[in-house]
Amino acid sequence: MVDLVDRARAAMTERAELPGMSLLEHLAELRRRIIHTALYLIGGFFIAWFFHEKIYSFMEKPVVYALAQHHLDTHLVYHNPIDPFNMYLKISFMAGCILACPFVLYEVWLFISPGLYQNEKRYVVPFMSATIGLFLAGAYFGYRWVYPMSLDFLLGFNQDFRALIEINEYTDLFLTVILGLGLTFELPILIMFLSLFGIVSPKFLWKNFRYAVLLIFIIAAIITPTSDILTMCIFASPMLVLYLLGIGVSYVVHPATRKRRAAKASS
Repeated sequence: MVDLVDRARAAMTERAELPGMSLLEHLAELRRRIIHTALYLIGGFFIAWFFHEKIYSFMEKPVVYALAQHHLDTHLVYHNPIDPFNMYLKISFMAGCILACPFVLYEVWLFISPGLYQNEKRYVVPFMSATIGLFLAGAYFGYRWVYPMSLDFLLGFNQDFRALIEINEYTDLFLTVILGLGLTFELPILIMFLSLFGIVSPKFLWKNFRYAVLLIFIIAAIITPTSDILTMCIFASPMLVLYLLGIGVSYVVHPATRKRRAAKASS
């Protein structure tokens, strides 16, 4: 842990020596990026609100199919007349955030890019493509396989009782699983940034693989909607693969590897 902190301190010190903007210029730039981000989020919300019924219909498909498979009533319920409206607001906001995500990521990159070396700025396109692609892959994995399997297990396990699924509770469960898996699929991106700044190395990641496995299964247990071991393993398996992929990414972008490539190219 001490070694990790020292690496982070050294990386920050190295970048502090780069020519940059003054404090007031940084604050002005930060305000500009925040305003742009807010406008993107507002625009995404209104676009998503225009399609809110179609978005909810897409979200409802897994539970409707699972209920029909178990010969149960496929209509969800609500307790308060304002619940459907609040639910539509929630899913429109979340969908708007996803729509605005590429633009928000670009704003983040514009803010941090002055603190990067010129050869590090070339990672903007791979960074944005991989971030969006991995999130969508995680969300699709959850929507296509994990979530339907979980619903089928839960409805089959509770078949002695009458299902009365409330729309807000179902929406919260759906977002927890889908967004949770989408975010966990960003693990290689996190490792890339830590490696890019020299905070972690491939050797460090491989050496601590056993602790990473433990942490991954803890995270899987938290976001898994069911209590069975099989579903937790289904959640954890892609994260383990992504961690191993992250070790490969770390090797490619780590400063030591880049220096070796530069020395070989100059010789």
